[in-house]
Amino acid sequence: MRFRHPDGSTVHLAYCTNVHPAETLDGVLAQLRDHCEPVRRRLGRDRLGIGLWLARDAARALDTDPSALRGLRTALDRRGLEVVTLNGFPYQGFGAEQVKYRVYKPDWADPERLDHTTALARVLAALLPDDVTEGSVSTLPLGWRTTWNAARAETAHSALLTLAERLDALADLTGRSVRVGLEPEPGCTVETTGDALPPLTSIGHPRIGVCVDTCHLATSFEDPHTALDALAAAHVPVVKSQLSAALHAEHPRLPAVREALAAFDEPRFLHQTRTLTATGRHGTDDLGEALAGDALPDSAPWRAHFHVPLHAAPAAPLTSTLPVLKAALTRLVGGPHPLTHHLEVETYTWQALPADLRPRARTQLADGIAAELALARDLLTDLGLKELP
Repeated sequence: MRFRHPDGSTVHLAYCTNVHPAETLDGVLAQLRDHCEPVRRRLGRDRLGIGLWLARDAARALDTDPSALRGLRTALDRRGLEVVTLNGFPYQGFGAEQVKYRVYKPDWADPERLDHTTALARVLAALLPDDVTEGSVSTLPLGWRTTWNAARAETAHSALLTLAERLDALADLTGRSVRVGLEPEPGCTVETTGDALPPLTSIGHPRIGVCVDTCHLATSFEDPHTALDALAAAHVPVVKSQLSAALHAEHPRLPAVREALAAFDEPRFLHQTRTLTATGRHGTDDLGEALAGDALPDSAPWRAHFHVPLHAAPAAPLTSTLPVLKAALTRLVGGPHPLTHHLEVETYTWQALPADLRPRARTQLADGIAAELALARDLLTDLGLKELP
């Protein structure tokens, strides 16, 4: 979906396909048929943006086989779909029964992460619509904190510098500019937007910036305006923003709240949980750890890294951090000029929701994704953007 900003530029809205497990190119093509096109039809649009997640095997197939790449581009066009952004965070196995810490491997100290991200950039340059010259790729924020040290940080810094050189060369070759954004996430070495400033300012390259995920922003109790102002002041580009909402518990001390939170403690994904008190931010790596004992102070609200559907906040006594998303979106695209032109709804946890909230059929999932996009569309038009055909 495309929107005209009052300054005349185009803002793209997509939804991320990492909600649909697929490791191979055949699986990606099936996603377009079984999920993406039905969502487009529900929205009554001739064209729908999707943020493709390409696992290692699919990315390699596309990067090494020009005919496969042309075939994907043809399939996108035939189904009324377009791609301006890729989710390069998960490497493989995102549809496994248990993902947890595996999603942070390989990290940016591993040469495979550089090779994979380079392949994604080349693929995206070929997939961009004919009238679009800028693409974006989100990637993990260097690595998980417990495995990080000075040597790995130095290796990652060198890898990102090499990536910047490769992106420059790609732009010279294709005329398409692809930018890569580190996506701050709780528990990683770059947990907040503030943590992203030192490594990115030291690199100082316009093709390497930040992907602002509004669920992660909220989970870390970052103020959107403060965070985005700091990025702007440091001249760190917001490459893209993922529109998502975290799980919020206002009174975690109450037994009823604990019981409601326990329904979201599931084995597939990591649900980092945070609270902000007078002594600072405190956290656990997973929701179950927070619920099990006194690892997390319960005198202030808790937020958990669980991407809840944008249009359907959990039932009381829980809610979502949709207000944080709205505040971030206002700052991102509500001003005289957008801070980013790429927005991506990223609720990948539909099948991890409590059983009574989980879609039971493909049609229900398509209905839910379409409802999220409709909400995002309304937020954009309320900010003065005009939806384009």
